This record gives sequence, structure tokens and C-alpha cells, in this order.
Amino acid sequence: MKKHGILNRHLSGALAELGHTDGVLVCDAGMPIPAGPRVVDLAFRAGVPSFAEVLEGLLAELAVEGATAAQEVRDANPAAASLLAGHFPDLAYVTHERLKELTSGARLVVRTGEASPYANVLLRCGVFF
Repeated sequence: MKKHGILNRHLSGALAELGHTDGVLVCDAGMPIPAGPRVVDLAFRAGVPSFAEVLEGLLAELAVEGATAAQEVRDANPAAASLLAGHFPDLAYVTHERLKELTSGARLVVRTGEASPYANVLLRCGVFF
């Protein structure tokens, strides 16, 4: 058994399959999930696991070269906005409707138990070398 890192076998396997520029949507429990991408649903109950916990865990495992979030997060969810700005100084903002459109091109969707508005981010995988 793995000693540390991500233990969920579905998520661990999905992360290992990602390549440069692949998209990963980390989303709250209310985000519509498009047909097509692989989905790893971690939601256990409202708020568990949190968006912050899942994002922190993913960033420890992934090389990320860019991120996109809904511009509405800045007004509707200051805690999520602050978290995202702290991790991604060059965070791109689009409307929530546009973010939902962009998610159809994601390779992986990771659904959290987060129950607060606009706690979503689309990550673009980078390379570690």
C-alpha cells in the first residue's frame, strides 16, 4: 500500500495518465460535469473533502503551468478567490458560463464535497522538467 501521497486509486491512476497541457477541473459539488472527461468523485458529504484540501493535494502531485477560474469567485467566494490567487499569481478569469464551456475539453474532473459558490478551477498540466 502507498505510504503517502494520494491514496485514492482512481485519482492516483488518472493523475499518472495526464500529459502536458491536459486539463483538470477541480470543482465543487454543484458544478455541472460534462460528458466525456474521466470523473473522480471524492464528495462524501457537504464540505467533505473541501476544495482547499483537494486542491492542495493535487498541487503536491501535479506540475501546473496555468489555471482558469470564474471571475464571479472574486465577489461570491472571497475565501476561494484568495486560495486561488495564492497558488496562481497569473490566474486567468473567465465568466462562469465560459468556464463551464471550457470544462468539456478537460481530460479529468475531480469533484470535491465543497458546498460554496464558484469553488472551481481548471488546471492546465505542465511538465516537471
